[in-house]
Amino acid sequence: MKITNKINLLTTVWIICILMFINIVVFFLFMKTTVKMEANMMFQQAEDIIKDIRGNTSNHIENELKDYLTSHSYIRMILPNGKTAYEVTNDKFLAEKIKGKFAEEKQADNRMVTINHQEKQVLIIRTPIKQGGQMKGSLEIGEELLGLESRKDILLWILSLCTVLAVILSLLGGRWLSGIIMRPISNMIKTMEDIEQSGVLKKINIQIETKDELETMAKTFNRMIDRLQANMEKQSQFVSDASHELKTPLTIIKSYANLLRRHGLKNKEMANEAIEAIHSEATRIQKMTEHFLDLASLEKDAALEISEVNLISLCQDIQKQMKEAYKREILLQYRDPIILKADELKIKQVIIILLDNAIKYSSSIIEMFLERNEYQIIIRVKDYGIGIPQEEIENIFERFYRVDKARSRETGGSGLGLHIAKRIIKLHKGDITISSKEGVGTEVSIYLPIDR
Repeated sequence: MKITNKINLLTTVWIICILMFINIVVFFLFMKTTVKMEANMMFQQAEDIIKDIRGNTSNHIENELKDYLTSHSYIRMILPNGKTAYEVTNDKFLAEKIKGKFAEEKQADNRMVTINHQEKQVLIIRTPIKQGGQMKGSLEIGEELLGLESRKDILLWILSLCTVLAVILSLLGGRWLSGIIMRPISNMIKTMEDIEQSGVLKKINIQIETKDELETMAKTFNRMIDRLQANMEKQSQFVSDASHELKTPLTIIKSYANLLRRHGLKNKEMANEAIEAIHSEATRIQKMTEHFLDLASLEKDAALEISEVNLISLCQDIQKQMKEAYKREILLQYRDPIILKADELKIKQVIIILLDNAIKYSSSIIEMFLERNEYQIIIRVKDYGIGIPQEEIENIFERFYRVDKARSRETGGSGLGLHIAKRIIKLHKGDITISSKEGVGTEVSIYLPIDR
């Protein structure tokens, strides 16, 4: 069943239930109020009768009682012993159906009786007759509620008609309301179907701003499409850049491999050159692949394994490893002990990336500074190398971006290191900046908040 039909059906059933409840309440309140009014009128009539018959003889009493008879009614005077002293009626069957009863207090009784195979509603009231402080008997009046029956039928007819009209209006209104509610959802379904068939991302066209949850849902869908488009563009650019980066080393490897295949190892000098080139380019591809995996891991899973890291000890270990690996002078400067709450392996990866870049693009000493203030911890890596042109600094963190592509090929750079470093620092809610002057050197600064 369509959701529009479900909405229509549920709203109609709910309205029917509400109307039935209201109709029942209205009906019973009407009946109770009407009967109570009739009973009050009959009690007033009984008071008048008692006043009129007080002190009259028996013959006059019956004549007085007859004057108070209404259509289909009876009047009785009942003694304290339960016997009927006087009775007048214009409906013999009604009087026979209802037995007389003595009452010491005012009573009102509404009952259904069957007369000539027809059910009729009868109201009976009883009121005591007192004279000189003594109980002389009670007066009982019974009357068929003819007007009440007709009014009840009219009320039932009106309530039924209103219920039918309400159901019809509910069906029409539910159809209109479900159409309004489902319009953005239908647009979304149609847009999704178009995307599925064409493979082209599209947004929902929001024609009227309704300022409700449906508009929020449509806007959320459009934002999701924007992110998907951005991610697809990034993915396409990544694939294009990665293919371009891998194409050159693979071409070099293939060229030298063909050279070896044609000439073999007869020319040892040429063979050694080819082997060195193949090994160098294969190493470069390996490093590039590792960077691809790091980047994919960062994009896929942003979870960090946070622990307390002794930053000075970590940097001393890195300093020692880099000195032994590259035979370069790296100075580490700090003052006070620094404890950092971070993912130790990822912070270590960032520092190694920065030191690796400094080693590649400088030949003199490299300095590393560790500082902290009230709000953040600062790591600075400074070299005195070739530097970066000012117009290139804003692009330096882009994937595969290299300032000097020829030199980067010599050093084996992939253009992914700084992008990975920035991604890791952003995951730590920090920031990374570069200041550089061409021919003078470069300084990279990392700012990590003390309280993440």
